[in-house]
Amino acid sequence: MQFEPNIAAARRILDSAIKERIFPGAAFGIYFAGQEFLGAAGHLTYSPSSPAVTPATVYDLASVSKVVATTAMAMILYDRGRLALDSPLDAILPTFNPHFDADRSRVTPRNLLTHSSGLPAHEYLYRRCRNRQQALDACLTMPLDAAPDAAYAYSDIGFILLGLALETLAGEPLNTFCEREIFAPLAMSSTTFTPPVNQRPLIPPTENDTVFRNRIIQGEVHDENAALLGGAPGHAGLFSNAPDLLRFARCLLQGGNSLFMPETVARFTARANQPPTSSRALGWDTPSPPSSSGHYFSPHSAGHLGFTGTSLWLDIDRGMAVTLLTNRTWQEPGASSAHHTQDAIRRLRPRFHDALFEPVTR
Repeated sequence: MQFEPNIAAARRILDSAIKERIFPGAAFGIYFAGQEFLGAAGHLTYSPSSPAVTPATVYDLASVSKVVATTAMAMILYDRGRLALDSPLDAILPTFNPHFDADRSRVTPRNLLTHSSGLPAHEYLYRRCRNRQQALDACLTMPLDAAPDAAYAYSDIGFILLGLALETLAGEPLNTFCEREIFAPLAMSSTTFTPPVNQRPLIPPTENDTVFRNRIIQGEVHDENAALLGGAPGHAGLFSNAPDLLRFARCLLQGGNSLFMPETVARFTARANQPPTSSRALGWDTPSPPSSSGHYFSPHSAGHLGFTGTSLWLDIDRGMAVTLLTNRTWQEPGASSAHHTQDAIRRLRPRFHDALFEPVTR
């Protein structure tokens, strides 16, 4: 048996998903055996007159931002000795623990990266805060739901605070640091937190927002909390395309090149066992049945998903990577929401990855 990407089979999975209206279009990229394979299907919306998706189409990455931007920034600051993973968070952000609560004193950047801080999973900040500072203050003062290290809870709040802590350590905003230190060196020219206004019509829309912004969201961040926080917080907001994400993946698969230390890549992509039942690495996730990466990625793999229908998976042992970009959150105004669910994309992701790497007998 040997593995090789079956592009035609994977493309059939995407074509079927488009017919089922799981998403209107998709772009994908595979890095395998030193080669890149790129493809696309469908359109920006379900209208046949909508522009066709191409491999270069830029998508809202949603939470894939957590690894391509925030975790990558953490890795660089760690390499430079400016981020200590086990230092108290309140040493970096004193207003996180103004009354010296014992549990809050135990929260560390490692906890934020592994989602083991005890912070809540989510909060509708945009419903009760009027601006960025109010939202950050709400995150800084939010009570813990559990003691640090006691439980796993995937927390956007934790990554918002991680982004703020990294900005404090670096002395500059997350977006400018990432653009200079990560995206520019890797020639990720389509990757940004702020897509140019004249390019927005070529970015797939993610939602007809009738609750918060009262407009179609296209070329601006889908996540409402990220929008309130200015579009470049730690948990979401990055836009990119398949070729750029493969450049980023290839850098990690090749040991970090000159961007990250090889030991740091290994440390951040290895399962942290914090707490022991969690599949999380530092910033990244690792395969745990049933995994969105399917059946054929090795146990030594790392990946992340985005709410808008995006994903990036790296198989460290095989030196391969796969990214799938969709706008599964998009519905035509007035359309039925029958397929507008997380379950549909949850079922599709492993099928797509399995179709790519079904063992082929030679």
